[in-house]
Amino acid sequence: MMFNNKPVFGMIHLHPHPATREAVTTAVDEIHILNEGGFDGCIIENYHGNLDDVILTLRDIEKETFGDFKIGINILPNNFEVAFNLVTNYKIDFVQLDYVAGSYSTWSTNSKRTIPGELYSKLKNTTVLGGVWPKYYTPDIGSILEEDLKVAKTRAEAVVVTGAGTGIETSYDKIYNFKRLLGDHPLIVGAGLNVENVKEQLTLADGGIVGSGIKPYNMTSKKIDKQLVKDFISERNKLFKNE
Repeated sequence: MMFNNKPVFGMIHLHPHPATREAVTTAVDEIHILNEGGFDGCIIENYHGNLDDVILTLRDIEKETFGDFKIGINILPNNFEVAFNLVTNYKIDFVQLDYVAGSYSTWSTNSKRTIPGELYSKLKNTTVLGGVWPKYYTPDIGSILEEDLKVAKTRAEAVVVTGAGTGIETSYDKIYNFKRLLGDHPLIVGAGLNVENVKEQLTLADGGIVGSGIKPYNMTSKKIDKQLVKDFISERNKLFKNE
């Protein structure tokens, strides 16, 4: 996957349960909206739904042709083992992971979360967009961002930077700092992108992931809006007008 054209990927959150079939039908509709609207790909995520919804969506689109449009998945919470396994069975171009490097604790369980490097390397079989110091995870005391990013560069084709939470803008300073430390390694903005900030943020970063920013009222449970998709791509494309 190339990152020299500032690709943007739309997040398919899946819609709340119950009604799995409705959730899948909506997800497939959203994939078509993104493809027809000029997005470079999508990420199917079990955010409101579950793993079965992701699999049913993948099955529904198996026989469809999307051209250069890329299909990605994100299996929460950071389940790289399941994600890499799905890649072997379905038409999937890449995987997003909340984090690929670092050591974290969470406020709800205070449990330690790391990726076992040897197992990860053994299972990795696709392009990865992987986070470092992401939303909802607290780096352990003593963590060094530069060191965690060095590890991430060996595990992910692009690093994802996020702000404090879903739909919350990622600060320009954080994007700048990540890009400064990563150098030429691709950086993807993974939270808080919208029509108003996409041009500024992707001037620095190499691509983006947008979910609530292309939905009515910035709500993840709403369906992706065609006009917001059109407006978002129009703003992204302004980056290329002077090239």
